[in-house]
Amino acid sequence: MNTNTTIGIHDLSFATGEFVLPHTELAAHTGVEIGKYHVGIGQRSMSIPAADEDIVTMAAAAAAPIVERWGADRIRTVVFATETPIDQSKAAGIYVHSLLNLQPSTRVVELKQACYGGTAGLQFALGLVQRDPSQQVLVIAGDVSRYELDSPGEATQGAAAVAMLVGADPALIRIDPPSGLHTADVMDFWRPNYLSTALVNGQESIAAYLQAVEGVWKDYTEQGGRTLSEFSAFCYHQPFTKMAYKAHRHLFNTTGHDLDEDQMSEMLRRTTAYNEVLGNSYTASMYVALASLLDHSSDLTDQLIGFVSYGSGCVAEFFGGIVVPGYLEHLRTDAHRAIVHRRQPIGHGTYRELHERSLPQDGGHHLTPKQTTGPFRLAGLSGHKRLYETS
Repeated sequence: MNTNTTIGIHDLSFATGEFVLPHTELAAHTGVEIGKYHVGIGQRSMSIPAADEDIVTMAAAAAAPIVERWGADRIRTVVFATETPIDQSKAAGIYVHSLLNLQPSTRVVELKQACYGGTAGLQFALGLVQRDPSQQVLVIAGDVSRYELDSPGEATQGAAAVAMLVGADPALIRIDPPSGLHTADVMDFWRPNYLSTALVNGQESIAAYLQAVEGVWKDYTEQGGRTLSEFSAFCYHQPFTKMAYKAHRHLFNTTGHDLDEDQMSEMLRRTTAYNEVLGNSYTASMYVALASLLDHSSDLTDQLIGFVSYGSGCVAEFFGGIVVPGYLEHLRTDAHRAIVHRRQPIGHGTYRELHERSLPQDGGHHLTPKQTTGPFRLAGLSGHKRLYETS
């Protein structure tokens, strides 16, 4: 093993649902002043999956361009991080493995720890590649966030999946070894097995997030991490985009650094462009922020990016990554923008129908209506088995 091998994110791609609900539509129903959505939480619309879409179809759609570009010969592991799983036993990544025709000699696992799971997947992948730099790991983070209709969390809903190819000599981001970690037993957000929507204490969740920011930075510095002034941009988990600003302000204030609004905007605004129109994608959120930063910046070569990953309950991590020379040649900016703009706007009535729709539980043969124009779809259920197909 070459100890000088650099490891990181070799490629990154995301996908989302077929439909989009503008917050103007939601505000017209709730009677909430639109500024509370656009300015208060920083959200403008949210992705809504079609009846024949789920985390598997979005994950496969996100990963397919990566496999097409690089092939699958070196992919020996698929890690799927999600907190909205489709099965209590079988990993969702196995369906993705099948849809993408990956080689049988592959390990596939599913990870869960709220919105932090994608970072756990990335860190596991880094360790596997460190052990054998000839291998690559396909890390997928994908979720559909759902809250009760007319609840405070409803306006933050969203859906997306991010796929990352992790390997040696990465083409996008070289990950720095030090990490700052923080775990605390907090009931700020959770979803018992018997509920289809999450439970959340909004104020406690914000407080827990901010406490975790302090904790990860303290541990990061104790692990020999870099100074705050060395970072030129920061990617935060964004349950709503204004949370990134709250967290960033808190990080600087608690470490004794001055930060005016212009400086904060410069560090964060490019990371929120996709999340403010996709909504909260849970495990995928921070990596959607990374895609947004890369796609909306002129040239980040050799710049250091800070990553603040938070998952309720709670587990958090801070780490850094350096943008490698030549990364611009590998971006998927046009494809990502097309994915965002291809969504079909829907009205509030259609949204509520999709929100309340549930799959039959009788074990019979049930086909799902064909709605998606994406490359993969959930065709139906038969004998309690999910049926997927290319569309």
